[in-house]
Amino acid sequence: MMYDYPHVMSMGSGWAVIVVSLLLAIAVAAVVAAWPARRGSGSGPERVLADRFARGEIDAEEYEQRLRTLQISRR
Repeated sequence: MMYDYPHVMSMGSGWAVIVVSLLLAIAVAAVVAAWPARRGSGSGPERVLADRFARGEIDAEEYEQRLRTLQISRR
């Protein structure tokens, strides 16, 4: 015996669209949240290097050498 419930099929496909849309929105939000923010005078490693130089942990020569190394490695 075959059951014919067309309204059940339409509700199911409607829920599928909503669920897939929500999952897609969550995935996009996760990617945006994980994207590295670029603020100020440089990204993470350059900022750490600048902070170390500002605190006097490294001298100007070492700062410039490490900064050049970082910039070359990003190319």
